[in-house]
Amino acid sequence: MGIFGRKSDTGDAKGFTHPIAPQQPFLAIGDVHGRVDLVEKLEQIILTNAPGLPAVFVGDYIDRGENSAQVLELMMSASEEGNQPVFCLRGNHEEMCLNFLDNPIDNGERWLKFGGLQTLSSYGVSMAGTDPMSMQRMRDALALAMGDRVIDWLRARPVHWSSGNIHVTHAGADPARPIPDQPTRNLTWGHKNFAEKARTDGQWVVYGHVIVDQPKAAMGRIAVDTGAYATGRLTAALIADGKVRFLTT
Repeated sequence: MGIFGRKSDTGDAKGFTHPIAPQQPFLAIGDVHGRVDLVEKLEQIILTNAPGLPAVFVGDYIDRGENSAQVLELMMSASEEGNQPVFCLRGNHEEMCLNFLDNPIDNGERWLKFGGLQTLSSYGVSMAGTDPMSMQRMRDALALAMGDRVIDWLRARPVHWSSGNIHVTHAGADPARPIPDQPTRNLTWGHKNFAEKARTDGQWVVYGHVIVDQPKAAMGRIAVDTGAYATGRLTAALIADGKVRFLTT
């Protein structure tokens, strides 16, 4: 048994000439999408079996699953008051939610289509229609229900976290550019060349965003999104010097 229950397939990463070399071991955890039950399982197992080990969530805490509000409260509490370092990145779904709050008329339909309805419901906001007036009403009700504390926390989420030659982002990156020099959109929505071209600078990128049947580490890429909201499988990568172990609920 791994520290997250059932251990997935892979040990040492293969197919890339540069070794995995974080400054210290850490955990990278995939897209949650409203599955507070799975986050709670992971939280307890981490506190019991890996106290003090940094944990980095790749973003997409909200939408699609039914408990987005509860997930955000748990993430905020863990990152602000936890017994070990917890870092929460921003994903494209947090970005869509913030865009809705900033401009519901232009951004509302897209967000609702990609899971925003579940987030509204988790805050007790009902679907009122897609006309401009209804979008504005839903936006105002959501902003009131979330409150400034949650909204400000979402706005403050970084889009990458690094340790040694390992970089955690939500959706990958342009393989031709250093991670700190990437446009935010590359890190929250991905880049067309990310899955096709390997980096040549010896840097590894951990990412979610794209659901994979099995997590994997190869060619400088470490995939951790196993579709938790639909599959019940929330995956963490335990990344240490020279190796990656995938551990799944």
